[in-house]
Amino acid sequence: MATTKLKALWNHPAGPKTIHFWAPTFKWGISIANIADFQKHPDTLSYPQQMVITGTGLIWSRYSTVITPKNWNLFSVSLAMAATGIYQLTRKINHDYASEIDHVAAKE
Repeated sequence: MATTKLKALWNHPAGPKTIHFWAPTFKWGISIANIADFQKHPDTLSYPQQMVITGTGLIWSRYSTVITPKNWNLFSVSLAMAATGIYQLTRKINHDYASEIDHVAAKE
């Protein structure tokens, strides 16, 4: 039974013998790096970089469900990219703008 499933995975149109498997697999590195950046101070985050990560994740997660064959590896990594990008953008916006509001309120 396990050999049948492994054989089906190996011969799948988006399986390990194709670029459709390996490109999303290596794309996980971007999401892992973004998760590692959760520990960094928001000053070190870049708006353009995080907007591109978020946009790429949203666009490719949609595209991965429309193409034939459906590429669930691409879908999952793109969803992770979008989620980590949104989280990082939220951290950066809260740091940049919420802290400004606190400073203005403190001065008054």
